Amino acid sequence: MGLIKASFGAIGGTLKDQWQDLIKCEDMGNDILMVKKTTKSGQISKGSRVLVGPSQIAVIYDSGQILDAVAEEGVYEFDESSSPSFFGGSFGNVFKEMWQRFKYNGTPAKEQAVFYFNMKEILDNKFGTATPVPFQDWAHAIPNQMTGTLAPMAVKVRCYGKYTFKIDPEKVDVFMRNHAGTLDVVTKDLLVEQMDTEVKGAFQNVLNELSNSNHKVPAMELPSNTDEIKKIMDEQVFDEPIRNRGIKLVGFTIESVSLDDESNDKISKYEMSSNAFMQQGAIIGAMQDAANNSNGAVNGFMGVGMMNMATGSGMTGNVTANAFSKTGAPSTTATPVDPYNHETKANSTTVCPNCGLEVTGKFCSECGTEIKTSKKCPNCGLEVTGNFCSNCGTKL
Repeated sequence: MGLIKASFGAIGGTLKDQWQDLIKCEDMGNDILMVKKTTKSGQISKGSRVLVGPSQIAVIYDSGQILDAVAEEGVYEFDESSSPSFFGGSFGNVFKEMWQRFKYNGTPAKEQAVFYFNMKEILDNKFGTATPVPFQDWAHAIPNQMTGTLAPMAVKVRCYGKYTFKIDPEKVDVFMRNHAGTLDVVTKDLLVEQMDTEVKGAFQNVLNELSNSNHKVPAMELPSNTDEIKKIMDEQVFDEPIRNRGIKLVGFTIESVSLDDESNDKISKYEMSSNAFMQQGAIIGAMQDAANNSNGAVNGFMGVGMMNMATGSGMTGNVTANAFSKTGAPSTTATPVDPYNHETKANSTTVCPNCGLEVTGKFCSECGTEIKTSKKCPNCGLEVTGNFCSNCGTKL
């Protein structure tokens, strides 16, 4: 049993009286995904015509198996004596494979019907995160003083947008098996309700990928990464549960992104406490310079780390103001005291052994080299540089 292509002119021609039935499906629009059509008797007689419209796939079904399928617009004659032709242009081989593997469970036995599938891209399907979801925001990177590296700020975002999908022409039989059953019509409302959780799950996996160290997409720039979102979803097959039901996602658009209150508060503190650093020539530049200089990494990240303390503790501005003067150099307001003779040494300086700059702290403000000053042991008089005398063990 199969289909033989007929001309459009045959619809109103002399062959009309020879037709047993004319089976057709009107345009299904954006809401109807599948329609089952049959005759009053439930049988398709030899010589009946099957009309296939634009963007439609017609599958001829008979008692548990597919007889033929066509995705090419036109009029076809049903002939019980012919073998399956599987008209379909580029889908011909796909339909033949589908015919071999399809065994249907759901419609009554000894029933013949034409299943029409809507092959248009189904638009305007909304999605959203009901609760804020975790996201690693690299736009507000936090320095790690111990490792000299940057880590993203952990925030939570709400995202709203739309996606499009279509029935996969290579898996029409899968869609038929999962969604048709005994239904005469399958609408997108029924499908979208089932897909909601799967779409959110796929989107959460994409968010995790976008926020990792390979992509570093800032949270508020997610709407401008539509192409990247779809690319990642396809490469990582995050929408596999959806594909397994004969559907594929086509487009994914984020229309709005917002942060929860806690994340907004963290970012506000971060930005306020970083103002003083930004005035000295951009904090990110300072961190990069420190990271590129093995001797200066510790010194560079010590200053930047104070911003992290201020962000986490709520001491906005105070820590920064006390740690740095208006010139950007470490404050010398507190005068160091000599632990041996208790004499004030406010102007005590040491020459950096690396670059020759006179410094007053433990690290060179130019190159970050640690300054090791010698001390005299009060017990044995030996010149030492550590915290304990290497001769007698006295704590310095």
